[in-house]
Amino acid sequence: MSSKKILFVVTSHGTIGDHKTGLWLEEFAVPYNEFKKQGYEIKVASIAGGDVPLDPNSLEGDTGQFEEAKAILKDTPPLTRDDAHGFDAIFLPGGHGTVFDFPNSHDLQVVVCQFAEDDKVIGSVCHGPSGLVMAACANGAPIVKGKKVSAFTDSEEAEMNLTEEVPFLLETRLRELGAEFVKGENWADFAVADGKLVTGQNPQSSLSVAKKVIEVLEA
Repeated sequence: MSSKKILFVVTSHGTIGDHKTGLWLEEFAVPYNEFKKQGYEIKVASIAGGDVPLDPNSLEGDTGQFEEAKAILKDTPPLTRDDAHGFDAIFLPGGHGTVFDFPNSHDLQVVVCQFAEDDKVIGSVCHGPSGLVMAACANGAPIVKGKKVSAFTDSEEAEMNLTEEVPFLLETRLRELGAEFVKGENWADFAVADGKLVTGQNPQSSLSVAKKVIEVLEA
């Protein structure tokens, strides 16, 4: 059994415009199950603590394979700066909730920066990389600068008709921060690793991102 420890950080924000959003279940549950299979120890924290809101659309077609993962999302501890230590990797799943509370969390910024400075694995998928847009290294440079990064694309956001509902477009913001943004076709499975930074484009990429995180961790 592996003794590796993974920290998941998930959104606590549950609305977009006048409808419900939150965490996209697959983006959490698929990596969670994959890391469990590896024998990794997992902690799940949310930005505000408590019951994690799930995007209702992400529950369609749920056939019961995510029951353990869903149970973990009840009554989560809030993220604190203490979570910057004691883990081998951090994983940021998406869902539209993340674009509202991830960039505004100073604790998340501190934790992500510490992982980067300690050269630990940072994994993220879809809107999860909104947790990277505020993170700057000790030298002040964005941690995504000069790195190959993927995330939910501007064109995918446009297809969802949510361009006006989100506070910023994630692809555009990552490019502005100096990331080398890479992507596949809309809704295609696409993931990329650049050193210890592993990112994926959309929900379809959840398994690929998890497998790349495991590859980097076990290398």
